[in-house]
Amino acid sequence: MESAAETLARWAHELVPDAEDLALAQRSLVDTLAVTLAARDDDLVRISAGLPDAARWAAVGHVLDFDDLHMESTTHISVVCVPATLAAGGDARAYLAGAGVMARIGTALGWSHYASGWHATCTAGAPAAAVCAAVALGLSREQIATAMALAVPAAGGVQRAFGSSGKSLQVGFAADAGVRAARLAAAGATADPSAVDAWLRLVGGDPERIEVTGPAVPGGLAIKMFPCCYALQRPISALREQLPAPITPAEVTEIDVRTPACAVQPLIHHRPNTGLQGKFSMEYAVATALLDDHPGFGSFTDGSVNRPEAQRLLKLVEMTETPGGDWLLAGEVDITVTLADGTRHAVALQLPPGSPGRPPSEQDMTAKIADCGQDVPALLSDVDWKRAAEVLAEHLPGAAVHEQEKEPA
Repeated sequence: MESAAETLARWAHELVPDAEDLALAQRSLVDTLAVTLAARDDDLVRISAGLPDAARWAAVGHVLDFDDLHMESTTHISVVCVPATLAAGGDARAYLAGAGVMARIGTALGWSHYASGWHATCTAGAPAAAVCAAVALGLSREQIATAMALAVPAAGGVQRAFGSSGKSLQVGFAADAGVRAARLAAAGATADPSAVDAWLRLVGGDPERIEVTGPAVPGGLAIKMFPCCYALQRPISALREQLPAPITPAEVTEIDVRTPACAVQPLIHHRPNTGLQGKFSMEYAVATALLDDHPGFGSFTDGSVNRPEAQRLLKLVEMTETPGGDWLLAGEVDITVTLADGTRHAVALQLPPGSPGRPPSEQDMTAKIADCGQDVPALLSDVDWKRAAEVLAEHLPGAAVHEQEKEPA
C-alpha cells in the first residue's frame, strides 16, 4: 500500500497541466513577484540578506501579507511554491506539482490543525517546496517521495509569530527546507516516505484524506485586495462596499462585529501598536476601513496604526464570536456602525472580492500590480519563469552582493 508521500510523488511526477492549470500558475507567478517587489524597502530585506534565495524570496514575499491563499487548506501556497520553484530553476509544471501537493497536504491536516495554532503555510509548505524543487531538478518518483520525507523535520511554524518578523521568516525557512531536501535526495540521501504519514498523524492530520483527482490546485487560489491577513479581507470589504457615503469617522460611537469564531482564528492582536500587528487585528481593520479611502500599504505602518483616531475607533469595536465553521469564510461577517445621532448602519458579507467565489477581474489584477510599485507593471510584463528568477535576483540581492557594495572602491 502506498504511503501518502508515494501517492503524492506519483501524482506530481506524472502531472500534465491543462490550460486552466497553466493560467493559474502564470497568475500566481505575477501576483507573487508583484507583492515581493512591493516589499523591496522593508527592513526584512536587510534582515534576511544572508539567507539562501528560496528563504529570502519567500520571507520578503510574505512580509506584507498580500500574497494568495488556498482556502481549503488555509495555506499561502504561492509564496512558498514560487520561490522554491525559481530557486531550483523550475517552471510552471514544477510550481503546480508543489502547489497541488501543498493544497492536498494542507487539506489532510484539516481545520483542527490550523485552529490549534499551527501555521499551516509552514507545515504543509516544507514538503510541498520539496516537491517543487524535486520536479524542477527532474528527480524520479521515488526521489520526490524521499525529498518530502527529508523535509518533515522543518515542517513547523506557529501562529503566535503573527504580527512579527517571525511569521515571514518561518515561511522562508519552509521554502528553503524543501529546496535543501530535494537537493539532498538528488545527491543520494535516503529516507522512509512513510515518515510523512507519521508526521501527518502527529500534528493532527489524516493521510487517508489525501486525494489526487481533480485540477492541479483543487478549489483555486484567493487573491488579496488588501495587504493584510485574509481574515480581514471580508470585514474591510463589507464596510467599503456597503456603508453609505459619506460617514464621518469622528461621529462613530459604537461598532459591533458579529462573526464566526473560526473566521478570526489568526486575528490575535486586539490593541495593535505596530503595522504588522495591525495586519492581524479585526479592530484595526474596521478602523482603517472607516478612515482610509483604500486600505493599502500606507494603512499598515506603525504611524497609521497609532493615529489617535484609529486608536479611538479600534477601542470602540465589540466583537461577538459565534461557534461553528471550519474555514476563514464560514458564515458571514455582520457589522453595525452607530453614529452620535443614533443612526445605525448595518453591513454583512460572505465572500470578499478576490475569493474563488468572486475571482479578481483583469482590472483588479492590473490595479494591484500597479500598487506594488511604479516599475512593477513593466518589470512583470510578459514575465516567464526563467525571467522571474532574474528579476528577483536583481532587485533582492543576497548578502554577497551587499558585502560587495560595502567594499571601498
